[in-house]
Amino acid sequence: MEINEISQSGGKYGAGEIQVLEGLEAVRKRPGMYIGTTGPRGLHHLVYEIVDNSIDEALAGFCDEINVEILPGDVIRVTDNGRGIPVGIHPTAGIPAVTVVFTVLHAGGKFGGSGYKVSGGLHGVGSSVVNALSEWLEVEVRDGKNIYHQRFERGNIKSDLEVVGPTSKKGTTIVFKADPEIFKETTVYDYETLQTRLREQAFLNAGVKITLKDLRDNDNVIEDDFKYEGGIKSFVEYIHKKRALEVVHDNVISFSGVLPGNSASAEIAFQYNDSYNELILSFANNIHTMDGGTHEDGFKRAFTRVINDYARKYNLLKDGDRNFSGEDVREGLTAIISVKVRNAQFEGQTKTRLGNTEIKGLVDGILADKFTTYLEENPAIAKAIVEKAISASRARDAAKKARDLVRRKTAMESASLPGKLADCQSNNPEETEIYIVEGDSAGGSAKNGRDRKFQAILPLWGKMLNVEKARLDKVYGNEKLMPVITALGCGIGEEFDLSKLRYGKVIIMADADVDGSHIRTLLLTFFFRFMRPVVEQGHIYIAQPPLYRISKNKKHFYAYTDEERDNILKDLSGNTEIQRYKGLGEMDAEQLWETTMNPETRIMLKVSLEDAAVADETFTILMGDKVEPRREFIEQNAKYVQNLDV
Repeated sequence: MEINEISQSGGKYGAGEIQVLEGLEAVRKRPGMYIGTTGPRGLHHLVYEIVDNSIDEALAGFCDEINVEILPGDVIRVTDNGRGIPVGIHPTAGIPAVTVVFTVLHAGGKFGGSGYKVSGGLHGVGSSVVNALSEWLEVEVRDGKNIYHQRFERGNIKSDLEVVGPTSKKGTTIVFKADPEIFKETTVYDYETLQTRLREQAFLNAGVKITLKDLRDNDNVIEDDFKYEGGIKSFVEYIHKKRALEVVHDNVISFSGVLPGNSASAEIAFQYNDSYNELILSFANNIHTMDGGTHEDGFKRAFTRVINDYARKYNLLKDGDRNFSGEDVREGLTAIISVKVRNAQFEGQTKTRLGNTEIKGLVDGILADKFTTYLEENPAIAKAIVEKAISASRARDAAKKARDLVRRKTAMESASLPGKLADCQSNNPEETEIYIVEGDSAGGSAKNGRDRKFQAILPLWGKMLNVEKARLDKVYGNEKLMPVITALGCGIGEEFDLSKLRYGKVIIMADADVDGSHIRTLLLTFFFRFMRPVVEQGHIYIAQPPLYRISKNKKHFYAYTDEERDNILKDLSGNTEIQRYKGLGEMDAEQLWETTMNPETRIMLKVSLEDAAVADETFTILMGDKVEPRREFIEQNAKYVQNLDV
């Protein structure tokens, strides 16, 4: 085989140009490969990695208290009462084991099976990655005799491990400051983000006390203690209480089981509520598997089968009736699935999907045995569950009839696309975008101002259906939502197919007032509930029209915030004319293109979905029937409002 050097962009590309990154240099060069992103999510992930190591000590039975503190300057301190990271000399590295843990990738007690039977963390690279991405990090180890201390800066050893005093306590304390050279967007921690994650960890590890303190403001110290003896049963109860949902049966149903040889265990807890939405949260070794995996697959398969078998056995489903679908039996279900696996196989570095095939059989077997017995022994609860599934099944049939009716109506019309849609010339979703515009007047300006090659316009008018309070059958035929469904082309419900989405960008463009905000929220609720992958895959955007037009000497400047307006006015001396836009309809086609639609100059917000559970909770609270949780949410978040039009 002959290997030739090739020229690329005028330079040589041969063996000498292949870089070998030593030690933690690779982490600093490509941090996204290890923590997913260097934005706020990646910043908080540093804390999770250190806490996960303490949780591993709890799983092993050596730790029952973990303290997380946000210190002034957004420094993080994590303390546990575990065994303490080993301080002895590593047999092959020739340096203290604790130093190895913080300076060598893939070093830790998680690979051989003896240090930890199960563990979370980034495949054993967590501590070293946090060290590499910190401006500085200090570790203190207490082994019951001595206190050991070592400092690192940007992954490099700054001081050797040394004894700094005696102690009778055991545990580890890690203090670190995220490196602003890596986290350029922000190094400021959000208390609620950490609060949500740590509360979750306390639910998943019954009996472990986790404390979170915010010490950044001496006059306003915030502290939360999380300890739940009920484990994931308490988790389900908390979700329903937080969202003020009425439960269908009083007690949370829970089961657990283990594989032979104790190589894996599973806990399942669930309860029905009176909503139309399902919420399944799955975890593997305390890691939230957002994309599910074999544990979720096993749960769904067995859950549907058990309920169908029970309904057939007791003639609640007649001979001519169709079996319940998975969606039927999970309507209004809140479920937590937590598995602990000795050799967990995750798909992807950031562990969003579990791949162990044996876990599907474990979860399936637990439900097949214990849930079947539970239904037999609790006929009143069993009947309530089956009746809810029957109601959901009837709604699904009604939705099918409504869908077929819409299709027949569409077939009789001259064109299948909505009459008000001004479509674009291109049919390549990689370049096309659709503006869903509030009002006919703004829609007219948008149609005249757009680039017809790749921009489509769909005007909407009036308030639309709040889908948080409606089933699928109410969506079909709705005069406000059907044009959106038809225009996007990917369907909803069972027929949803993301590959058929006709536009790569779906842009909501509404006025910057209360009514506009309401329309945006209603549309976002619809997309989240009935087209969630469109949100998850980053296709939804919110247009940002300007608030002000400032004119001087026939030149025009646009401001999107009051601060921008003030800065422009400072730069423009003399007489200026200021126009406050109250709605999109006040702009002509040229102004709308220049400020809100031109890809070269426009500002848009991309709607992301980093945590489906938090988003689900927010939509339930804001768009549901209960007033009290909505009032509490508004009171807690009012301080974050920037522009309020009353």
